[in-house]
Amino acid sequence: MIRALVVTASNRASAGIYEDKSGALLVTLLGEAGCTVDGPVVVPDGDPVEGALRDGVAAGYDVIVTTGGTGLTPTDLTPEMTARVITREIPGIAESIRSANRDKVPTSILSRGLAGQAGATLIVNLPGSSGGVRDGVAVLTPILQHAVDQIRGGDHPR
Repeated sequence: MIRALVVTASNRASAGIYEDKSGALLVTLLGEAGCTVDGPVVVPDGDPVEGALRDGVAAGYDVIVTTGGTGLTPTDLTPEMTARVITREIPGIAESIRSANRDKVPTSILSRGLAGQAGATLIVNLPGSSGGVRDGVAVLTPILQHAVDQIRGGDHPR
C-alpha cells in the first residue's frame, strides 16, 4: 500500500478565506487510486511549503502530492520550494502532467510544477485547479506503484 500525503499551497485557503477544494479532491482521487492518504495539509505559499514537504519526507511518506502554487503569480513558489527538497528530478512526470490536457486547456503548459525524489519519497506538484488535479492524477495513477517500487530499490518487472 502506498502512503501518500497531500499538501495544498494556498495563501487564501490557509487563511480560511475559502475552502480548499483541490486538496480534498486530491485526497479522494489518490484514495481511489489505492493509496492510504493523509491531509490535506494546507499551508501558505512559500517557505511553509518547503517545511511541509520536509516534514512529509521525514515521516516516511511514499509520495507527497502538492496542489497549488505552480503558476506565474509572484506568490506561486511551490516549484522553488520543491527544488530545495528533491535530490533527483523526474522531468517526465511533470512534462506529462502539463501536456495531458493541453488541447482542451492550453494554459496547462503554464504550470511550472516539478516532480522528483527526496530520499525514499516521490514528490509531485499539481496545479491548484480541480481540473489540473484530475488531469495530474490520471497521469500518476498508472505509474505510481512502479515509481514507488523503483525508489524503494525494486527492479523492473520481467
